Amino acid sequence: MTERTMDRAGTRPAIVTLEGVTKRFPGIVANDRIDLAIHAGEVHVLLGENGAGKSTLIGMLSGLQQPDAGRILVDGAEMAIRSPSHALSLGIGTVFQHNMLVPSLTVAENLALGGRWWQRPAIAELTQRVAAIAAPLGIEINLGARVSELSLGEQQQVEIVRALLRDSRLLILDEATSMLTPQGIAELGALMRRLVERGLAVVFITHKLAEAAEFGDRVSVLKLGRKVGEIPPERLRSLDQAALVEEIVAMMFGRQAGSAAVMIPPRAANDDALLEVRDLAVARTADAPGLDAISFTVGHGEILGIAGIDGNGQKQLAEALAGQRATAGGSVLLAGEALDGLDVGGRRRRGLRYLTDDRLAEGTVGTFPVSINYVLKQIGEPPFWRSGVERTGEIDARAAELTRLYDVRTPSIATPVGRLSGGNIQKVLIARELATGVRAVIFNKPTYGLDLSNTLATRERIREIASQGMAVLLISTDLEELLSMCHRIAVISQGRLAGTVRNEDSAGERVGRLMIGLAA
Repeated sequence: MTERTMDRAGTRPAIVTLEGVTKRFPGIVANDRIDLAIHAGEVHVLLGENGAGKSTLIGMLSGLQQPDAGRILVDGAEMAIRSPSHALSLGIGTVFQHNMLVPSLTVAENLALGGRWWQRPAIAELTQRVAAIAAPLGIEINLGARVSELSLGEQQQVEIVRALLRDSRLLILDEATSMLTPQGIAELGALMRRLVERGLAVVFITHKLAEAAEFGDRVSVLKLGRKVGEIPPERLRSLDQAALVEEIVAMMFGRQAGSAAVMIPPRAANDDALLEVRDLAVARTADAPGLDAISFTVGHGEILGIAGIDGNGQKQLAEALAGQRATAGGSVLLAGEALDGLDVGGRRRRGLRYLTDDRLAEGTVGTFPVSINYVLKQIGEPPFWRSGVERTGEIDARAAELTRLYDVRTPSIATPVGRLSGGNIQKVLIARELATGVRAVIFNKPTYGLDLSNTLATRERIREIASQGMAVLLISTDLEELLSMCHRIAVISQGRLAGTVRNEDSAGERVGRLMIGLAA
């Protein structure tokens, strides 16, 4: 565990204190009498599954919502945080899990939002300040890039920099490591340490227990809207990482950490290539990398991982394979049949499926009911449509069946899918793509933003797919995920495959070397 230099508990003041805070929505108590103290000089890790109440708590601290009962104190004085701008004026900055950037504006324009409207942004000064913040994180910020052209990971990086530009006394980071490489995660941890050593408070929300053990000074656990436990600094320092993770899992799930252990699935008997990519190329744009002669195969029952720093062509690769992005050369074959020239629907009908990393904006239509989202890619096709007329009974019957088979937790199939938790939205996507006719699947960051329970369930579903002899391409920026799931791991860097590593004892080190440009 990282050595910590902070004082013992109680020697530094609480910047923000929650006393008996309760927040209700129709039919649910999102936060139930929460007591929480956020101290200067601490990284306070907040853990909990989807639906535990973390997002509601963040919403109240950031001024988006108001508590129904209890009170919030800032520097010991009761305070109604009226709005996000009021929260910022109190020194509370938030990096949300789902970004708050304006897609049509450049990065520089987004970073300048909230400044003096009558003055032009001082770009030279902004460039210097951004460089000073971004360099320790190991990331590059292109101030001239339009946000809509950035990947989700790059957008999240901009959000982190924007929050750090505001001189916050309390910085809330919601799943801030989801899109970072292992090196970037370590750098973020070091940056958080430097911030708290200067007297700032950091609330760090993560689903990765190892990160909680590595970076936290205090750990609080929420479950079903209630705070079910807290590990204070003195207790946390007395535990090694394994013991700490065991204690956290016991609080969150009431079971032993060892029960979550999994093994890489065995390969199916037929190892012949099922998905084959030959010299695939995609043209480079001003704001996105291209692909240069990408070649690989994925066998029956194999899970091939794609690792790399986000923004190096992973999204372009996934979209080119799925038929969503034009290619400049090369070929894609499924079971020996070329898919070149086929659109998304044509490739889907031949058994190639793609699950996007952007499940809210791209994978689903949030205002549409769960039932319609199950058949989004079959609109106009029988048996759900006949002669252009929607057959509601067929759609609802199919939706009810998939909801049961894939354990989608929804009030009803008529509920707008955007109202579901991230884990349940992901289940809808998995059910839609994998229910019938699938032969090969491309997963792009399938566990991004999911809690531990849904992460484990999604990974088990992927293993199940492979065990049935299908080919799986798993794109992830979480090296731990790739090492626990894949038979081989390929590393992508600047639109090229830097190398491929068989998943064995030294795989983690070898993949890491390839990711930073060294030989494996």
